[in-house]
Amino acid sequence: MRDNSFDRTIERNYIQKWRFLIAEYEEVKAGRSTVFRRVGDFYRHHGTCSQTFRKYYNRYLQGGDEGLIPQRRGPKWRTRRMPADLEERVIEQRKLGLNRYEIHAVLREKGQIISHSAIYRALVRAGLNRRTPAMIEEKRRIIKEKLGELGHVDLHLVPREALLTPPEKDLYVVCVIDTCSRLAWSSLVLGKKALPVMFKTLSNINTLNQRYGIQFRSLMTDNGAEFAARTKPDDHPFEAMLLELGIKHFYTKPYRPQTNGKVERFWRTLEDDMIDGTTFTDVAEFADELMQYMIYYNEFRPHQALNGMTPKQFAETKQNA
Repeated sequence: MRDNSFDRTIERNYIQKWRFLIAEYEEVKAGRSTVFRRVGDFYRHHGTCSQTFRKYYNRYLQGGDEGLIPQRRGPKWRTRRMPADLEERVIEQRKLGLNRYEIHAVLREKGQIISHSAIYRALVRAGLNRRTPAMIEEKRRIIKEKLGELGHVDLHLVPREALLTPPEKDLYVVCVIDTCSRLAWSSLVLGKKALPVMFKTLSNINTLNQRYGIQFRSLMTDNGAEFAARTKPDDHPFEAMLLELGIKHFYTKPYRPQTNGKVERFWRTLEDDMIDGTTFTDVAEFADELMQYMIYYNEFRPHQALNGMTPKQFAETKQNA
């Protein structure tokens, strides 16, 4: 049987065809063609289109005849797949208990941009798409490293039926909670304007510092107008306050309240312990009850995530370590 492995006839015919078309194309472009007045007539006559022809024409200009030979294209999955070293970093972060959104944020800070879906596919390939108890415990251990390393800030609307004489504006609770110790402090604010929210947050930060020794290095909020102004932070009360205090500002992913999960969980506790089924006379009584509850929450109420210790007791173990 004849071995056709080295037969270049097909390649020669292909090159000859495209050489003829390119020469004719250049004549049309120069206005010297006696057959075609426009390039569109040339494309239609030869059964091609501008995209295909220009692709081969540019290859010819860059590589000569070799550029006209059809190039073998490998499987697409190889070009789309995550590089091995980057996949190792994803798996490394997963073993620390982080979810795909948190892994995305960590890699993004290091200048490595990768989609959430690509991270999830890497976790599936490694069999780590479901968190194990060991991962959850490791994440808890890491979160408990330092007091004040990260705080969460949020607003919670007080139901109008909780007050016999509700105010004209909506009443909100603004809370600051430490990720490490779960030490928290809350106060009331009327409306969601940035300026009063800023003053109440500053008051909460100062109370946590003076009473429990917490000094925040970063705070996380949602993207609400009362907290965020990424374009001109110097002109926004809340952003300017953080800049003045030297506190780094992190933002939650839109429509992902889980990112701010510590304070979201606090709202549920506050509703169960203090608000549900209770009616307060006015805002002053609610404020007084809230202050007493915050002392109870921080100093007397055992916390499941802290192995039964109160937030104050846990903070003291960290300060004495």
